[in-house]
Amino acid sequence: MLQPVTEPKIKVVEIKTGETYTLRTAVLRDNTPTSDPRYPEDTKSGTIHLGIHDGDELIGTSTWVINAWHQDPEAIAVQLRGMAVAKHKQGFGLGALLLDAGLAHAERLNAKYLWAKARDTALAFYLLHEFVAVGDGFTEGITQMPHHFVVRKLIMRKLIMR
Repeated sequence: MLQPVTEPKIKVVEIKTGETYTLRTAVLRDNTPTSDPRYPEDTKSGTIHLGIHDGDELIGTSTWVINAWHQDPEAIAVQLRGMAVAKHKQGFGLGALLLDAGLAHAERLNAKYLWAKARDTALAFYLLHEFVAVGDGFTEGITQMPHHFVVRKLIMRKLIMR
């Protein structure tokens, strides 16, 4: 008799800064001029780091920083930094889970914007999740990879949900 296969419950949890480094290095620093996974905002007040584990292995991480959106600097905004999903786990919706958890965090802060510097290779992911690309593309200084600013306005979502 076949036993049903059950997946362990996937859950997004808050993690410590240092826990992000190995996965960030493997995914975000691969084929770039640097192997340093740290961001200046990692220890900034209000910054949180989220993670998804598969057993003892961290398979997804993202960092959420209270950082102004340059087109509306007076509004509360949250910047997504360092979204990384283990290469062997990409394409299974883990990035969307991290994004949803970060979105919930931004909404708790009453943020008006959620924004990121998105790699062009990930641009379709952000557009699929209601972000809009803003401005011309640029080469990001640390990775030397093509990027675009992406932003998602949150106020309208809040009004619709009421």
